[in-house]
Amino acid sequence: MSSENQAPGKLYGVSVGPGDPDLMTIRAIRTIEACPVVAYFCKRGTSGQARRIAADCITEEHVELPMVYPVTVELPPNHPDYGRQIEAFFDESAERLAEHLAAGRSVAALNEGDAFFYGSFMHLFLRLASRFPTEVVPGVTSMMCSASLLPRPLTLRDDVLSVIPGTLGEEALVQALRNADAAVVMKLGQNLPKVRRAVIAAGLADRAWYIERASMENQRVMPFTEAPDVAPYFSQIVIPGEGLRR
Repeated sequence: MSSENQAPGKLYGVSVGPGDPDLMTIRAIRTIEACPVVAYFCKRGTSGQARRIAADCITEEHVELPMVYPVTVELPPNHPDYGRQIEAFFDESAERLAEHLAAGRSVAALNEGDAFFYGSFMHLFLRLASRFPTEVVPGVTSMMCSASLLPRPLTLRDDVLSVIPGTLGEEALVQALRNADAAVVMKLGQNLPKVRRAVIAAGLADRAWYIERASMENQRVMPFTEAPDVAPYFSQIVIPGEGLRR
C-alpha cells in the first residue's frame, strides 16, 4: 500500500494520573498496550514522571519517543529566549509524532494527571488534532488526589471551586482567593513565596493545606502554616470550602 493510501494512526493523549500507577485507569492501560508508539515529555537525564508511572505498561515491542525539554529552570518563563526555544521544541516534537501517525502508527502521548488539565499534551493537541484523528483518555487529576488526603471534603453544598495557577501576579492571586469558596492553587514551585503571601493576605491561612507529591511514596500533607519554604513541581495548596449556603 502506498503512503498516500495509508490510513493515519491515531493520536491519544493518555492521562496516567498523579503518580501512583494504581490510579491509572483501565482505559489508559489498554490504550498504551494497543499503541505501537509511546511518547512522553521529560527533562534531560530522566525518563520523566509520566513514563515512570506507566512503566509496567511499556514493553520492548513499543517504540519509545522521549521528548526532552531544551530548557527547564535555566531561563525564567517570561524570558524571550525561553519562549522561542520551547515553542520550537513543541513544533519539533509534534512533527516527530506526525511522522509515525502519517505512517499509520498510533501514538500514546503520556501525560501526568489529566491531559486536558494543565497538561503538556495540549501543545501536541493544538499542533496535530486538525491533521490526525485524536482522542483524549481522561485521568485522575493531582488536584482531586490531593483533595482526597484532606480531613474534610473539598467542596460542600453550594461551594464554588476555583482552580488558580500560582503563576498569576500577586494581586490577582489575592483577588481570586478572596472570591473563592474552595480553592486549589496549582503550579507552585518557585511561585510558593508569592502564593504564601497571597493566601495570608486573603485570610485563608488557617483553612489551607499544603500537599506535596500526592499519591507518591514520598507524599507530604500538612497545614499551610507548616509548609516548607521551597516547593517541588508536584505540589499544591488546597483550601476546602465551608459549605455556607448563600
